[in-house]
Amino acid sequence: MSDWTDLLPDPAKAYLHDRKLDEVECIISDLPGIARGKAVPASKFAKQSQFYLPDSIFYQTITGDWSDAAGKEGFIEKDMILRPDMSTATAAPWTGDWTLQVIHDAYDRSGEPISFSPRNVLKRVISLYEAQGWKPVVAPEMEFFLVAPNINPANPVEAMMGRSGRPAAARQAYSMSAVDEYGPVIDDIYDFAEAQGFEIDGITQEGGAGQLEINLRHGNPVKLADEVFYFKRLIREAALRHNCFATFMAKPIANEPGSAMHIHHSVIDKRTGENLFSGPQGGETDAFFNFIGGLQKYLPAGIAVLAPYVNSYRRYVKDHAAPINLEWGRDNRTTGIRIPISDNQSRRVENRLAGMDCNPYLGIATSLAAGYLGMMEKIKPTKQFRGDAYEGDGDFPQVLGEALDEFDECEKLHQILGVEFCRVYSIVKRTEYQEFLQVISPWEREHLLINV
Repeated sequence: MSDWTDLLPDPAKAYLHDRKLDEVECIISDLPGIARGKAVPASKFAKQSQFYLPDSIFYQTITGDWSDAAGKEGFIEKDMILRPDMSTATAAPWTGDWTLQVIHDAYDRSGEPISFSPRNVLKRVISLYEAQGWKPVVAPEMEFFLVAPNINPANPVEAMMGRSGRPAAARQAYSMSAVDEYGPVIDDIYDFAEAQGFEIDGITQEGGAGQLEINLRHGNPVKLADEVFYFKRLIREAALRHNCFATFMAKPIANEPGSAMHIHHSVIDKRTGENLFSGPQGGETDAFFNFIGGLQKYLPAGIAVLAPYVNSYRRYVKDHAAPINLEWGRDNRTTGIRIPISDNQSRRVENRLAGMDCNPYLGIATSLAAGYLGMMEKIKPTKQFRGDAYEGDGDFPQVLGEALDEFDECEKLHQILGVEFCRVYSIVKRTEYQEFLQVISPWEREHLLINV
C-alpha cells in the first residue's frame, strides 16, 4: 500500500484489504445535496493534493438550470480548490471495481473557505459554538420511501412491490412484517453501511406505504451530515438492485405521510464534558430553555432551508405526522419541538420540522444556528404545550415564496450562516420557484380548463 492509504479510516482499510484500489471519487455536496466531483484513477489520486471545480456548481438549481447568483465578477465560473478530508474516505461497495469516495472541502485561491459550500456553512456554525466553549452534538433520523420505478414523471408515484408480490401497505407503522416485505433491500443497506463503516442505530417501518426510518448514533454534526450525505446515495443504490426507487422527497405520495429528517440536539460544555441542558441536580437549565426559544424565534426564517422545495410544504399537513407549528412539549410528537424521554446526561431537543429533502449540512447548520442565537440572546420559549398541537394554528411559512421572504429579512440568521451563503441560496431558490410557477399542473387542467 502507498503512503496515503495509511491515512485511511479503518473501515476503508478493511474494505481494501488484499485488494487493488481502482478508483477514487472526489466529491463535494452542492446546495441540493447532490454529490458533484470527479472520478480519478487511484494512481492519479495518490499524486494530487487537490483538484478544481468551477464555483458555478453552487449556482445551479435542482433542474440543472443556472441562477444569476454569481458575485461582482460575473458568471466566469472561476475554479475553486478542493482538498480531500481523508477522515471521510469510505467504500463505494455497489461499484463493479474497488472504489473509494472522499469528501472534499472547497477553498478560494487565497486559502479561505468558500462561504456558500454547504459543509463550510456547517463548520462555520460549529466554530461559533466552539468559541463559547461548547460542543454541539446531533443525531439525525432519516425517513424515506421505497417506491415502484417511476419512469414517466407524469404518472403518480406508487408503492413498491413487496416480497409477497403485493404492493407495500400503508398505516403499518412499526410492523416487523412490513419491514420483511422489503428485507432484501434492507439487507443490502446494512451490508453497504457496514462496508462504509457506518453504524445504524435502528430501522423501523413508518406510517407510509414502503416508508422506512433509519436512526443514526449521536455525534459530531459534520460527521453525521457526511453520513446522511453518503446514506442517501447508499440507499438509492441498494434500492436499484431490487427494481425499486428510494426517494427522499418530502411528500412523494398523496394521502401518505411525508418524510422528515428529525434532528436531535444537545450541547456539551467542553471544559467539564457535561450536558449544558442538565444542571448539577439533574434539572433543566436556562441553556436548555434558551435553545428551545431560539428554535421558536428563528426557525420560521430558517424554514426555507429546512423545507427547500415547493413539494416540501405539502408535508406540513394537520394530523399527518408532521408539525404545523413550533409549540414545544415533552414526549409529544404533535409539536414541532419535542423533548424526548431521556436521562439527565442525554437530555436533548428534537427539531421535527426539517424534511428529508433538505441538504443535511444546511439543515443541521440552520437548526444549530437558531439554537445558538437562542442561547446567546437568552430567549425564553413559550409555555410548554400540553395536548394535541394539531388543534393549534400554524406559525411558520406554508409556501416556499413566503419562506424565502422571511429568510431574506432575518439578518441575524445571515450573520450566523454567512451573508454570502444566504445571498446565493436565496437567489438559487427563487430561481427554482420561478421555474415551478411556469408549470401547469394536472389539478389546474382538470378543474379550471372548462369550469372557470
